[in-house]
This record gives sequence, C-alpha cells and structure tokens, in this order.
Amino acid sequence: MSHSRFPQQLLLTVILGGSLTAIPCLADSQARIVRLSEVQGDVQIDRNNGQGYERALLNFPITQGEKIRTLENGRAELEFEDGSTLRLTPRTATAVSRLSLLGSGGKLSEVQVEEGTIYVNFFGGTDDEFDLTFAREKLALKRATHVRIALGDADAVVAVFKGEAEVVTPTGPVEIAKGHAARFDLASDQHSLANNVDADANDSWDKQQSQYQQQYSDNSYSNYSPYAYGTSDLNYYGSFFALPGYGMLWQPYFVGAGWDPWMNGAWTLFPGSGYGWVSSYPWGWTPYHYGTWTFLPLYGWVWQPGGAWMGDYALPTFLDAPTGFAPPRLPSIPGRRVILVSRGPRPTQLGNKIEIVSNSAGLGIPRGRVRSLDRLAQSVEQKGFVTTKLHANSVAGSGWWHGGSSVRSSAGGGNGGSTSSSHSSAGHASSGGHH
Repeated sequence: MSHSRFPQQLLLTVILGGSLTAIPCLADSQARIVRLSEVQGDVQIDRNNGQGYERALLNFPITQGEKIRTLENGRAELEFEDGSTLRLTPRTATAVSRLSLLGSGGKLSEVQVEEGTIYVNFFGGTDDEFDLTFAREKLALKRATHVRIALGDADAVVAVFKGEAEVVTPTGPVEIAKGHAARFDLASDQHSLANNVDADANDSWDKQQSQYQQQYSDNSYSNYSPYAYGTSDLNYYGSFFALPGYGMLWQPYFVGAGWDPWMNGAWTLFPGSGYGWVSSYPWGWTPYHYGTWTFLPLYGWVWQPGGAWMGDYALPTFLDAPTGFAPPRLPSIPGRRVILVSRGPRPTQLGNKIEIVSNSAGLGIPRGRVRSLDRLAQSVEQKGFVTTKLHANSVAGSGWWHGGSSVRSSAGGGNGGSTSSSHSSAGHASSGGHH
C-alpha cells in the first residue's frame, strides 16, 4: 500500500495492528494541557500572549496561565486528563493559574475564580489535587468531590453536592460536608454554615452534563488512549469496532465517502510552535492528539489509536489517503491567529427538532440530546438525512463500545462506503438526586 503522511510528522509513531501502549509526551512540570470541551454562546479565551481576549473554539487546548470567560449567554466546560470537569455558567471568569506534574506522579490543577459561578466535578485520582481560589479563600480538593462556587461582589457561597470540602480562609479552615453550604463575607472574613444546598438556575445544566459523562464514559479508555478526557464523546458520537490487521478502530456516525476528518475546524497559531489543528467536531479531541486517521476501502476514514500523545501543537496524521484527496496543509498566511475551515455540512435545527445530514459527522448535535445515534446513522446512510427530536435532558440509548463485541457491515451502503455499527445499549443509569 502507498502511504501518505502530513509533512513534519515526526511527533507521532504509528502502531498498526500491535500494542496500543501510549507514551505521553510530558517532559516537564508544565507540559500539561486540558481541553475546552464545551462551548455554548459567547465564550472568550485569553491565551496569555499579550493579545487579550478572543473567541474561544471548541476543543481548544488550554495551558497554564490562560483565562476563560463567558458572557451573558455563554457556557463552557474544561475537561482534565482524568475526566474531571470545570463548568462555567454565564457571566463567569476564571484563570487556569497552574497545571503541574507533582514529584509523586500526580497532577496539580489550580484555577482562580474571578467572578461568577462554577461547578467542579473532581474525580480524585491518586496523588492528584485540584485547588480553587476565590477572593482570599482557597478550596483544596484531594478526594472525589462535586462543588459549586458562586462568587459575588460582597460574598461567596460554596455548596458541596458530593464528598466534602475544606476552605482555607484568613481566619482558619472551614469544613463543609456533603449536602451543606457555606457563605463567606469577603469584607469581614466571617462565614456561616447551612445544612442544605439552595438551588441555582444552572444546577440542571450541570446535572445534565454530569449525567452525560457518566452514561457514555467507561473504564476501558486505557485500551485506546492514555487519558480519559474525550472518552464520553467518542462513545456517544461514534463507534469502536475491531478489524483484523488493524486492531481497534473508531469512526464517527453520519459520515460517507466524501467526508474527511479535516472538513471542519481551524488552524490556530501557537507562539513558538507554529500552527496546529483544532477540530470543530464535538468528539474532536483525542483523535487529533493521538493515533492516526486511515482511509479504508468500504469503510472510509477511521481513527486508529496508538503511538505517542501530542500536546497543544497537534498536526494531522493520516495513512492511505484515497485518490484525489487534498491533504490539509499548513497555512501560508503569516500573522493570522485563527484560520477557520468549514467545508462540511451542518445539521439544521428547527425548534425541538434537528435534521441530520450525511457527512455532518455529529457536528451541531448537542451532547446526549438525541437518542440512538447509531440507528439514526443507518437511516442517514440510506436516505442522506433524517429528522429527529431533541430531548431536554441527556439520554441513554445510543450504541457504544463497552469492551465487548460489535457487529459491523463490511459492504458499502448508500452513502458511498460508510458503514454503520450495531451494539447492545449499555448506558449507565443516572442518579435520581442532584449528583
């Protein structure tokens, strides 16, 4: 077979049909990146490069020293390597002040809340620590904890949904148990405790996002990625399948012969490194920082795990491109920080319904709000489009790989070569309470 590779691809060693052992490229204490995993409405980022705030892009890699803020109708989520999340509600500003590797092998993440309301769902890995600072207070999380911090002009309220928290204040530590809250007077350094948690207008959004992550994540991510972030999106928006000679592969739903993985995204300039690719697809994190895209007859473009993890400076990596394929090329326009690429179709949303078309690859489908994407993909394969209902909450029902076998057609369908997979639905049950 003839192999096509993106020039300058010395960052990644492709492993075909063999071990999926990953070698993360984390050479120093500040080599970590986290993922901007959700962008709704007006979200901005200050990349700590002297240029101030600019429009934030989904799947943008966040590094130490950068700031994220949401405007009137904006919401955002940051996802960390182990799947822990930080969610920003409208009119919220945060700074990622520290992303470090500890001598113990754990990770230290420190976020400063400058204004607004955030939710943190920290999974509490061994030796990991998640520090949250607001005003003169500091909340250090070392075990699994789910908290909400609301910072106002004169006070701040910390509510604990899961686990327990200790807030260090100028007058001493304050312990907050599960289902309790504490209000801090920022002027007098006084505090008061409540044995309940008052509801907030953003609680339902946070709950939906947590349920989505719980339903579509699994413990087998180490088989195809060194990190957990992005796992739930891979499981919701596409399917894994095994192919002799290649091992485990993944492909998004709603793709045909005319689709390629670089139809929607942006070239983003990283000072000191050059341009890197940022995918616009909701699942577009892990497949663009790890592994290789390969074109297979009768299947189309598929992603194969393996090799070494790439950091913020990610470049397209591919094999066996079809005849006539125009490979993605580094921009030749100097000085432009973001160059958008939009060649693929987008779904059309009308009220509580959405029309999904072939080659949209999940673009524009809100997380967890469409049932049974695997079955809908088969309808799109046959008809070219499908209209379906958007549900208010994250829902189970899409087929996804859960470590078992998958059934996959080997014959090309009406979309010119893309195939659909059929799985037993194995979504996790969601909790009935708030978290």
